[in-house]
Amino acid sequence: MDRTHRVGSRIRLAVALAAAVEVAVVVLVAGWIGIGWTLLAMLATSALGWVLLARQGTRALADLRERARSGRAPGRALGDAGLIAVGGLLMVLPGFVGDLLGLLCLLPPTRFLVRGLVARVLADRIPVALRGPVRVRSARVEEVEVQEVWRPGPQPRAARPRVIEGEVAEGQAVDGQVVEGQAVPGAHRDGPAGRP
Repeated sequence: MDRTHRVGSRIRLAVALAAAVEVAVVVLVAGWIGIGWTLLAMLATSALGWVLLARQGTRALADLRERARSGRAPGRALGDAGLIAVGGLLMVLPGFVGDLLGLLCLLPPTRFLVRGLVARVLADRIPVALRGPVRVRSARVEEVEVQEVWRPGPQPRAARPRVIEGEVAEGQAVDGQVVEGQAVPGAHRDGPAGRP
């Protein structure tokens, strides 16, 4: 119960600080351009928020539906849909700081910045025992008993083929000795594939 109380008090403090910052910025802007223009600017950013939320939200939901239909994991599309919802809410609420943060969440070129920041903050708060398995992709194959291990890095160079010196014989060989048949004259090879 104590932990829940601390989290609740932190959230209330964050909301109070955000509201105080928004009021301070609105007062500064109103002193700079006037109250009428400030109200008009806040209405314009709210309207822009509705338009962006409709466009980006529709696109994100269509991507989620397509992934669900094809059986793929939602992955980044689900995170994008959440950021679009938060960004739309911040744009619709009055205030300039929230509009700026909402715009960062709504626009695709800047959304990856917010996604990376949120992922880093959340990943730091998740206990190590609850984090998912690490999947490693590799590039080099090395035989190990029954299975093959694929490791990153350059492939090992194939060794130069070994050349066995001797004569080519027709017949049956046992322990390297010709038992039946005889050596073929002129079939001596010095290198691989008959090359000197």
